[in-house]
Amino acid sequence: MDSEPFKPLSSSVVWSCPWYSVRRDDLVLPNGRHGAYFVVQKEPAVWVIPLLAPAAGAPDRLALIRNYRHTVKDWCWEIPAGSVKPGQSLEAAAREELRQEVGGTAVALEYLGRSYIANGICNEVGHFYLATGVTLARPQHEAAEVMEVHVLPVAEALRMLRAGEIHDAPSALALHMVADRLEASAGMGAKEQT
Repeated sequence: MDSEPFKPLSSSVVWSCPWYSVRRDDLVLPNGRHGAYFVVQKEPAVWVIPLLAPAAGAPDRLALIRNYRHTVKDWCWEIPAGSVKPGQSLEAAAREELRQEVGGTAVALEYLGRSYIANGICNEVGHFYLATGVTLARPQHEAAEVMEVHVLPVAEALRMLRAGEIHDAPSALALHMVADRLEASAGMGAKEQT
């Protein structure tokens, strides 16, 4: 197969707003017919797992947000996330979202990997980080953000993940990427995982 089975004829932005745009690509399809494909264009984004600094006598803890999403009219458990601004590094974006959404600052950030967020309709690439040694202060939510910050033991966050209570796919993916490590660092045994 060709590396690019669709042959582009023309491309134009048909709609845009400050957060994304919609591009129409006129193409020759693999069967030789002409067709149009609409692509949501978005800047790359970051998702950050905030692992809190250890507290004496307390279990390892994560900061999660419970975020109201108008698009699905539901409250969703998520990790801090947001778009990378033009000219901003991925790490700077991760630190900014951590600070804005949970009031967090991290001792260290570890890059975990990337994923296409909705590759059937959108070109957005999500980049995932684990933030360690996080301390919390007052968040700086934007006007359209309706969210609550929740500090949970790692064991509870992983239970929610495995029970399907975290419906935001990138947040769930990021947590799955480090679930074994979080369990090991929290000293979770087989009894605690069930």
